[in-house]
Amino acid sequence: MKKILIVDGGPRRAMNTAALCDAFAEGARSTSPEIVVERVRLYDLPAYKGCVSCLACKLKGRETGSCALRDGLSDVLRAANEADGLVIASPIYFSEWTAMTRAFLERLVFPWLHYTDFSVTAPKKMPLAWIYTMNAPASMMPDIRAHLSILEGAVARGLGDPAPQFVEAYATVQVKDYARYAMDGLQPDAHIAWRDAHWADDLETARTAGRAMAGKVGNGRSQDTQHGTR
Repeated sequence: MKKILIVDGGPRRAMNTAALCDAFAEGARSTSPEIVVERVRLYDLPAYKGCVSCLACKLKGRETGSCALRDGLSDVLRAANEADGLVIASPIYFSEWTAMTRAFLERLVFPWLHYTDFSVTAPKKMPLAWIYTMNAPASMMPDIRAHLSILEGAVARGLGDPAPQFVEAYATVQVKDYARYAMDGLQPDAHIAWRDAHWADDLETARTAGRAMAGKVGNGRSQDTQHGTR
């Protein structure tokens, strides 16, 4: 059996990010009964923090590639390091991941970073995918990517995936009934029209990405590495 882990950093259970995670999982599972997809919702976890700079992961001779802090995120970090494929999903808030996703990424990647030569090595190599949903239009993505690219690149280098997949949904509909909210400046009718024209394609893109990752996992793209060997 091969496991794909989806880390869902969205706060809402039944909106855009959740739907794309579901579609990705559907696509992956459709390829083979040997593909197991596990999904973790960060907002459902017990309390956890971002990196606390304890530097336990940098002690000489004790570099494990894993965060030493024990809290509600510990099991998810372990699962991410041991999976055969990793998917990180988040809405985009102020051109960044949600705070819960950012904390997860800090705790995941910092133990992989070597201060001897600034290389980044995860305990295991595996394919990577990102799922993003946003109120912003597609035209803003280059500016948003400038905020995300440094940490995106570090995760990709650590996992050994030079070409991670991206599933991105733009100008998403944020609420079921805009009439209840003071959101007129967002031009709700335009968002609804965009959704009607593009959302089915966004879901299919997620399914296709899931099938593609399952193919990579099934072909043995994942492999253990000795942390600290670069």
